[in-house]
Amino acid sequence: MIAIVDYGMGNLFSIYNAMNRVNGSPEIVREPEALGGAKGIVVPGVGAFGKCMERLSRFEGALSKALDEGTPILGICIGLQVLFDESEENPGARGMGWIPGKVVRLPEGVMIPQMGWNGLSIKRPVGILDGIAEGDMFYFVHSYHCVPKDRSVVAATTEHGVEITAAIHKDNLFATQFHPEKSGAKGLMILKNFVRSTQC
Repeated sequence: MIAIVDYGMGNLFSIYNAMNRVNGSPEIVREPEALGGAKGIVVPGVGAFGKCMERLSRFEGALSKALDEGTPILGICIGLQVLFDESEENPGARGMGWIPGKVVRLPEGVMIPQMGWNGLSIKRPVGILDGIAEGDMFYFVHSYHCVPKDRSVVAATTEHGVEITAAIHKDNLFATQFHPEKSGAKGLMILKNFVRSTQC
């Protein structure tokens, strides 16, 4: 079973349906205790950083335990941003701090939010990107982007006024700024790769 965390801010049914299409055996989970039996965990997100963290906080202990135990975890959109220490969107709100760094607003002079299809620049080969080629297009909707202190976690970037972290990978933690569940066949390939990582 792959648990999709329902903390009131996620795009649950799109990711649930996409996971079903790649045989992920998804289950929407509303209580932290239910994460214990999951082979993989998806943390989706739509909305503001501070509000997401406020609602996600009750899952934080269970998520940290799963991460420490090696359970593959996939963050999507805000589910990527909350992995960082803090965000300019809500000064004073803390993130989970799994990835040292901060989330900053897109620069002036570009369309905000970035909304639409952008090509990826692959920075290093990782399993979550198997079958994804340089320039493949994915769907983004965001006004803020992640700036990790350690660039080695970056698996792919895109361009929107500046270089934007599009995907990260660190041990059993994966996350994307784009929405794989809304990115057609290539997005489904990423979800299929995630499902495969839960079976290792």
